[in-house]
Amino acid sequence: MAGNADVRRTVMFPSFLFVTLLVALSNAPVGDAIWLNLPSTGTKCVSEEIQNNVVVLADYVVVPEDHGHIPAISVKVTSPYGNNLHHMENVTHGQFAFTTQEAGNYLACFWSESHTQGGGEASVNIDWKTGIAAKDWESVARKEKIEGVELELRKLEGAVEAIHENLLYLKSREAEMRTVSETTNGRVAWFSMMSLGICIAVSGLQVWYLKRFFQKKKLI
Repeated sequence: MAGNADVRRTVMFPSFLFVTLLVALSNAPVGDAIWLNLPSTGTKCVSEEIQNNVVVLADYVVVPEDHGHIPAISVKVTSPYGNNLHHMENVTHGQFAFTTQEAGNYLACFWSESHTQGGGEASVNIDWKTGIAAKDWESVARKEKIEGVELELRKLEGAVEAIHENLLYLKSREAEMRTVSETTNGRVAWFSMMSLGICIAVSGLQVWYLKRFFQKKKLI
């Protein structure tokens, strides 16, 4: 009986870990809903650091503060290297989607056109999704004819792959930062040694000059 109990514990332990992983991934956030309060003048931006080859999908809609006239806004989305990915003017809602080609901070800026149209302040709701959250699972389910548990497992598989890719990205960034830090430390060490050498040389020249000066004045 003791041996059977040990077998049951051995089998149940991995199952418990698997269930815990499913629950954790199921409760993980799949997107970010952001509210921006835009003044009549000025610009507000949101940014996110994203690695390359990641799908980004975002919807935005203007909500007026006075629940009356909906003011128009302008939107501009740029890549880390300044490439223009989306630019719209005088709109009240819209959507942008792209696949990242560069790793870094992607910036989305919003500003109101109320100063030219006589409107007031407005709020912008942004539904920002990246990676696995931006995937159209309904189309996948229809195309591959999957549903229920199989579809949920496919979503979890995608989430695990996304987490793995993010960990690899963070690992590569950590290696880059470590290399930069080591290079900077080496340069600082050489600069310190060079500065010390210059100080010693200047001090020696000052002593030599003062000694000659005092000898000419016959003070020593």
